Amino acid sequence: MAWEFTDDRGVTVRSERRPERVAAYLRAGAGLADLGVRPVAVFGSGHDGDRPDPAKWGPDAPAGIPYLGASGALDEERLLSERPDLIVDVTYDGKHAYAVDDGAAERAHLPVLALSVAGEVPQARLLERFAELAVALGGRDGEGAERLAAAEARLRTAALRAPGVRVLALSPAGPEKVHLARPSAWPELRRLVDLGVRLTDPGEEGGVNWRTAGWDKAVGLTPDLVLSDARGNADQPAALAELPAWRALTAAAPVLPWNPELPCSRRATAAFLEQVAGGLEGLAGAA
Repeated sequence: MAWEFTDDRGVTVRSERRPERVAAYLRAGAGLADLGVRPVAVFGSGHDGDRPDPAKWGPDAPAGIPYLGASGALDEERLLSERPDLIVDVTYDGKHAYAVDDGAAERAHLPVLALSVAGEVPQARLLERFAELAVALGGRDGEGAERLAAAEARLRTAALRAPGVRVLALSPAGPEKVHLARPSAWPELRRLVDLGVRLTDPGEEGGVNWRTAGWDKAVGLTPDLVLSDARGNADQPAALAELPAWRALTAAAPVLPWNPELPCSRRATAAFLEQVAGGLEGLAGAA
């Protein structure tokens, strides 16, 4: 039976049989693995190095899957040696695959599917599309649905009990500057807002996804809870411990990890919502 799937760029991949050997971008591969589709190999983006970023790959990702390097440094010879018949990536602009180099895919004669993770895509739709692809590849739908529903209910209740708590999402970029996230630019942050969480917008200046500023701007927003980028390309709290602005920012604001490239699965999304709910519950209990 012929196999067919249309991605979020409008690209349709057709083959005589269902693809069985999938190579995937880290967060896409983690999402597929959660739904019963084990990639034969994964690769990183231009932000990544010679090891898979644990934040993108996730704590529940299966062991033993080869990592082929990052974007332009993709090991094409090793990619071919894994004999994939499909590459799965994400897209932010609805036109281009994000992590895989077009030339590498063409040289390997491999079709590419890319599903949208852009800010305007509702988190529920993002998860639904990955579930649709997983089912088309022989995986499972509905995996993690009950846990996600429970996490959403818990977070909604926690937000109602802590209505004044201001939450700021950011990505540390060294001692001089910080990237302040726009809640509307990230599906998982938009979902927090939908569930009643009070996300702080950093203001109109700057780019579409972030406002890059000095740390004094972050301190001036006086958050009660900080969501800090957990990816390997961002500075982590331990490295910022001696920074006066970081100490001022977090003196009364707990810090929770936030992954702007969350694995595309209900289980990973539920874990994030549970974490934020716990943070709000702690603040409500201390008030």
